[in-house]
Amino acid sequence: MAKIRPLMIAPPVIFAAFVALAAMGMFRDDPEGLPSTLVGQAAPALPNAPLSNFSAPAPDALTSGEVTLVNFWASWCPPCRAEHPKLLQMQAEGIAIVGVNFKDTESAATKYLRDDGNPFAAVGFDPQGRTAIDWGVTAPPETFIVGADGTVLFRYAGPLVGSDYEQRFLPELTKALEQ
Repeated sequence: MAKIRPLMIAPPVIFAAFVALAAMGMFRDDPEGLPSTLVGQAAPALPNAPLSNFSAPAPDALTSGEVTLVNFWASWCPPCRAEHPKLLQMQAEGIAIVGVNFKDTESAATKYLRDDGNPFAAVGFDPQGRTAIDWGVTAPPETFIVGADGTVLFRYAGPLVGSDYEQRFLPELTKALEQ
């Protein structure tokens, strides 16, 4: 009788494990979404330092009694540039937006806002990305909807453009504004 060696069994077992992981991933509630531990929690602090020549976020910026967006961005980020017109439009519609520029240079970020327009009520500067870590940001752009009491209501990873923006972000923003 042939003896079965452990090395002969290993490849099919490893393959079966990969298939099981893929199947679990496909049947998650939202396979595109990244979970955020901040939703339902008080928003972390914003950077104390402003981007040069721009207003710093006030200590009570996220508990001022109105829904506020917190947008993490960088001048070197192409998706951030793609969403910029939408941010300007939301600002024009009266939505309060606090920008957090991170892992960027002050000169590049300042030039970008001067050239393309500033959609932010205040702009915090986070050159080392420490504030972004506190917020759980994985890559720019990321936008958080913060309720009137300072509670994080929703996290959106990616640029605010296209059908994903319309189908996922906009309903959450509308819901927050109606509360």
